Amino acid sequence: MERNFLNAYKGYIKLVRLDKPIGILLLLWPTLWAIVLSSKGIPDGNILGIFILGVILMRSAGCIVNDIVDRQYDIKVARTANRVLSTNEVSLQEASVLLIGILLLAGSLLFSLNEKTILLALGALFFTVIYPFFKRFFLFPQAILGIAFGFGILMAYSETKGSLEPMAWILFIGNFFWALSYDTVYALSDIEDDKKLGLRSSAITLGDKVILGICIFQGIFLFLMISPVAVMENGIIYGFFWFLSALYSYYLFKKLLDIEPNYQRIFLDNQRVGALLFLGFLIEYGV
Repeated sequence: MERNFLNAYKGYIKLVRLDKPIGILLLLWPTLWAIVLSSKGIPDGNILGIFILGVILMRSAGCIVNDIVDRQYDIKVARTANRVLSTNEVSLQEASVLLIGILLLAGSLLFSLNEKTILLALGALFFTVIYPFFKRFFLFPQAILGIAFGFGILMAYSETKGSLEPMAWILFIGNFFWALSYDTVYALSDIEDDKKLGLRSSAITLGDKVILGICIFQGIFLFLMISPVAVMENGIIYGFFWFLSALYSYYLFKKLLDIEPNYQRIFLDNQRVGALLFLGFLIEYGV
């Protein structure tokens, strides 16, 4: 009985990807950029806690939705064949109950937020749910992911400032292009399997221009991420960390040009770009 419980527990952890927190980090860094910038480095502790927990819960919910929708495809893709819904390690009923529980818990956090932020949270949920379906027919499903992954920025500004200032939209658009960049790299890992299954991705759509596209997306993102300097007193420290993030982005681009690039490794390492920018915001205001 104990062994069965432990196996079920491990299956649930895998289902929500808590054993692979990269998705949480890719959602968390932009949200933290917005919280620190909108509060000028002095975020409210309650808001900070709610948003961090909300990121973890919504990422977990997104993984379950994705696996439920894609379970018949995942078994046919080498990288995803061992996902717990595909192997029946976790049943569809268990996944559905877990999803409802997570959404209820996430929903309980909304009672502490204002009406505008709640509406934005519902928008984030909408894009989270529709994203898996767009891989069936939309040439750039990564664009839907980019929108979904930016709602934390808008919600942070809505809750902290009470309105969506221009800087909120600049960060949102910048993050949109960052998501296009790293998720196109991610899609390269499955490109042959996706073609066989008739699925769509930006990697397939861009074809032999895919590396150039990734570089352009990352470049637009970095260009837009210079803009926060305009609302800082001097921005020198943030500018230094922005420069480090640009250098690291160049390093990742060079890795894409290897004879046998490790796309999964490059995808995972891209979160460090977001981490460097966050450190820039944090230290800038801390000093």
